[in-house]
Amino acid sequence: MGNTNIVVIGGGTGLSTILRGLKLYPFHITAIVTVTDDGGSSGRLRDDYDIPPPGDIRNVIAALSDTEPLLEQMFQYRFSNSQDLGGHSLGNLMLTALTDITGDFFSAIIEMSRVLNVNGKVIPSANGIVNLHAELLDGQIVKGESKISLSNKRIKRVFLVPEDVKPLPEAIAAINSADMILIGPGSLYTSIIPNLLVKEIQETIIRSKAKKIYICNLMTQKGETNQYQAADHVKAIYEHVGKPFLDAILVNSNDLPYSIKETYKEQKAEPVKVNIEELQKLGLAIIKKDIATIKNGVVRHDGKAIAEWLIDYSSKHIK
Repeated sequence: MGNTNIVVIGGGTGLSTILRGLKLYPFHITAIVTVTDDGGSSGRLRDDYDIPPPGDIRNVIAALSDTEPLLEQMFQYRFSNSQDLGGHSLGNLMLTALTDITGDFFSAIIEMSRVLNVNGKVIPSANGIVNLHAELLDGQIVKGESKISLSNKRIKRVFLVPEDVKPLPEAIAAINSADMILIGPGSLYTSIIPNLLVKEIQETIIRSKAKKIYICNLMTQKGETNQYQAADHVKAIYEHVGKPFLDAILVNSNDLPYSIKETYKEQKAEPVKVNIEELQKLGLAIIKKDIATIKNGVVRHDGKAIAEWLIDYSSKHIK
């Protein structure tokens, strides 16, 4: 069997973390990345230059790059002492400059990927500006991704404005040739679901013969998924897509240290509970693995452990 074609769909730090593990193994990787961020450096550049926000894309390029650590460090460098540059990262500014020079955001990503020797393809889920809005359970509409988790109320649904966003043909081609499609990890309503709201991406994933696996978040997220169990994450994805489509869910099997749980409790977050019966009702294969790692008091997915499991899974399930 040749290299397995893997499409990973998401955004935020969750996506970058697992890509750092996957790139070390014989996979053809395509990352389809959300571009609805409207806060911080990304939001300012989006408004000033009328381009999609570069932040999540920058993190994914850095995660997949095979370059000198110093060069990656420079790409991720964030200016702090200047009023004009304060908060901007060099990578965001470089992607903005390249978009201006090439006239196209995706062309800028291709050029930047070449410069940083990226192991795989990085594709935005939309090549233009798109906004994420949320309807809360009480009927209130929140406009803008950065404000959604601040409302601290239950989210009924999120939606894109405009709704008829067109994906890049390259994203559709990657999904069509995928052996495995990984959804997540990442913020459920602001990093994962926005990609699945792009109609053609959604329809192509549903039709795809690839194995579709949801990599479940390790912790709940304040303002987005308070008290959500693993099955609640899946149900939210299905409600936005309109039908069940996943084959399996990968969940963490090991218990986190008490001190870590206490730290997260202060931030109104807790480990995502795995209710096996609820997941079985959804018709999913449930895979429990030790996929959590702790760095500087922060719980992250262990990219290498996930990659090693995927090697084993693909050898059994992909012809």
